[in-house]
Amino acid sequence: MDKFFVAIIGMPSAFVIIYYRRQIKDFIGDIPFAEKYLGIGGTHKFIIFFAVGIFIFSLMYAMGTWQSWSTSFLGPLFGE
Repeated sequence: MDKFFVAIIGMPSAFVIIYYRRQIKDFIGDIPFAEKYLGIGGTHKFIIFFAVGIFIFSLMYAMGTWQSWSTSFLGPLFGE
């Protein structure tokens, strides 16, 4: 059931973040490392990358891909 809630909250939240990225940028201001490494408009790009990451994580978690990937990739590091 928690997977359903992550999908229901995470994926629409990503779309809302992308839709309101200008207002979010005006609210939080410039992100210095994003402006430095992503160039002009780096804060807007970072907000978009962040939203896409939320969408992908939500989709992977809802489908069970995140659990299998994290177990296979991180499991050997923690002795599983």
